Amino acid sequence: MFYSAETLDDLLNDVLKDLVELPFDISASRGTSSEVFGVLLKLTNPRARISRTETKGKPFSALGELLWYLSKDNRLDFVEYYLPKYAEDSEDQETIRGGYGPRIFNMHEKYDQLQCIIDLLKNSPNTRRAVIQIFDATDTEKKYKEIPCTCTMQFAIRNGKLNMYVSMRSNDAFIGLPHDIFAFTMLQEILARTLNVELGTYNHSVASLHLYDKNKKQALEYLSEGFQSTKITMPEMPIGDPWKAIEVLKQAEVDIRNSKNIDAPSLGLEPYWTNLIYLLLIHSSFKRNEIGEVEELQKKINYPMYDTYIENRLKRKTEVEKAK
Repeated sequence: MFYSAETLDDLLNDVLKDLVELPFDISASRGTSSEVFGVLLKLTNPRARISRTETKGKPFSALGELLWYLSKDNRLDFVEYYLPKYAEDSEDQETIRGGYGPRIFNMHEKYDQLQCIIDLLKNSPNTRRAVIQIFDATDTEKKYKEIPCTCTMQFAIRNGKLNMYVSMRSNDAFIGLPHDIFAFTMLQEILARTLNVELGTYNHSVASLHLYDKNKKQALEYLSEGFQSTKITMPEMPIGDPWKAIEVLKQAEVDIRNSKNIDAPSLGLEPYWTNLIYLLLIHSSFKRNEIGEVEELQKKINYPMYDTYIENRLKRKTEVEKAK
């Protein structure tokens, strides 16, 4: 089955409409689900990577997960700060075996796959070999709590644009898919800037695309919101090599997660990256229940797209407090 759309919401709307109508008759370790087997999703505008609806707009946790990948580590305490449910998948309560960071940057303790494909694409722009392997043969050695859903990531420059093709063995359409598309298209744009080419299309191939029965009600609520396709996207990443800014962003994330005070403007970043730091600060403020601080930080963000997500989270926070 093939789905093509300009925005993440367009894709989610089409996919979930089909999945809620199918029988929930696939039994797996994480529950019973409906399933479409053999799916290709094409996102023609990878910057439209965040859902605009109230139930799915979660750039805070998605950004945290991306930075977990870029940290080159698989520590549980890092990702649990943004996604607490990861604790259920840890074998030792210290690491996540299937964490993508070591697999991308230090596969088998010696292969920096990302740097290898950057070098390859610089030297051979038309290559078909720029592939990063995530799923590994050892993942089938025995039954682990968690192994990667992603098999490979492939990058190809065509007509001056960097296209990305991700192959998944399995994908939860309601929880996992939006996070994956955010993180992978951000990585795609990072590489496009590194290689000084334009951003192309994003292609997401899934063997088992499924919706768990436990999330069916939430999926129906998402669909009932009154679907509104929008062309509002994340801003373009600044032109030029992004890695110095990424290193500053990574250190800022560490400081914020460890409750250190940081002054975002003093870090000397362009507004694009400073806004991401403000999102991390806002997430931290929400966790501490410092609502006044959230409102002050929101005033400093100079891209109005992010206001929607902050206001939605403030609204949900207020509803939870009233329900107590």
